[in-house]
Amino acid sequence: MSKQGYHHGNLRQALVTSTLALIEEKGPTGFTLSEAAKRAGVTPAAVYRHFAGREDLIAECARQGYLIFGDLMEHAWNGGKPTALAAFSATGRAYLAFARKYPGHYMAMFESGISSNRSPELSNVASRATGAIEQATAALMDHVPPERRPPVAMVSAHIWALSHGVVELYAREGNRAPYAPEDLLESGIGVYLRGLGLIGPDRP
Repeated sequence: MSKQGYHHGNLRQALVTSTLALIEEKGPTGFTLSEAAKRAGVTPAAVYRHFAGREDLIAECARQGYLIFGDLMEHAWNGGKPTALAAFSATGRAYLAFARKYPGHYMAMFESGISSNRSPELSNVASRATGAIEQATAALMDHVPPERRPPVAMVSAHIWALSHGVVELYAREGNRAPYAPEDLLESGIGVYLRGLGLIGPDRP
């Protein structure tokens, strides 16, 4: 194999790009470090100049994914405009859009077994992304009396789990849904929020 990788202008990012492609094709556990190196055009030994191993490489894919995800979620939240409910719904749609557009990043983040607490850098960007959902949840709960208000972290975790379930079951290519994934998510969130008394029965 050619040693062109030793003169690569940005070998680190080239390895991330090749890994993301392999994750999309084979899943986060379905490829080897040698395959990632080969696709980037370098020897396996060259990978260790930048990453401690395959998990470290996948963790960097996840970190970059959380950066993109955080931007999308913050844009969707938009400070709660035009209303807290509309902004909350927008964050759910942004979750689905991210999973569709960045499947390699999504799988590295949520399906690789890599903990978001693996490193401070990864933890920080993951916390930023989840913060948008928690902000949206807290805004919806403002009108609920404190003694009747469920924990924000618990509600946001439930919404996250519902969003993730829709992605896994119906938003992946080839998976057939009885309704559009966006409609499934919005209706499911609506049922959940009404059950908690966070939105009225006459609101969408």
